[in-house]
Amino acid sequence: MPALKPTSYAAEVVWLGRVANSDHNLSADAVEGLDLTFGGDVLEFHSGVTRQSCVRVKALYERGTEIMNVRQLSVVSQEELDQIAEIMGVDQVDPAMLGASIVVRGLPDLTHVPPNSRLQGPSGATITIDMENRPCEFPGRVIEETYPGLGHKFKSAAKGRRGVTAWVECAGRLSVGDCMRLFIPDQPRWAHMESVRSR
Repeated sequence: MPALKPTSYAAEVVWLGRVANSDHNLSADAVEGLDLTFGGDVLEFHSGVTRQSCVRVKALYERGTEIMNVRQLSVVSQEELDQIAEIMGVDQVDPAMLGASIVVRGLPDLTHVPPNSRLQGPSGATITIDMENRPCEFPGRVIEETYPGLGHKFKSAAKGRRGVTAWVECAGRLSVGDCMRLFIPDQPRWAHMESVRSR
């Protein structure tokens, strides 16, 4: 029995980007396509089959430990970007300011799609959603350059709307205009989730 269930949901790729070096500048440059390998987009700063652990997994590893790279891509939705912009009181939040890799439209509540879901493009390129990408202060610094005095609003405005991190399960070309189909894990929610999260 298949463990991943196809859904009727699909997401249109409306923007693609690449971060050259987020140690120097978080911003992404817009591109028309990404050639995804098992290490991600090889020209992207976050590419690689492995990476050094960061604050996201500090409960598991000492910072700098070599681990599998499930944070190859940053995926956000246009709908959630629009919500963030509205809350911040700005015209728009450019995905380049967030260091986004992929912006999709048409997938409701992207940030809370179940971990381990897949998005598959027409070339066969398939990405696996790792988990919610929690907002931090770094995009706010970039936003501040365009909207002086408002950058500090990003972190709270983006809570629950920042999108997800993802990694490449099947290599292939992904282009602006592609439609990606959503597949979700065919399993019930863990019965003990709320008791664990409340501790």
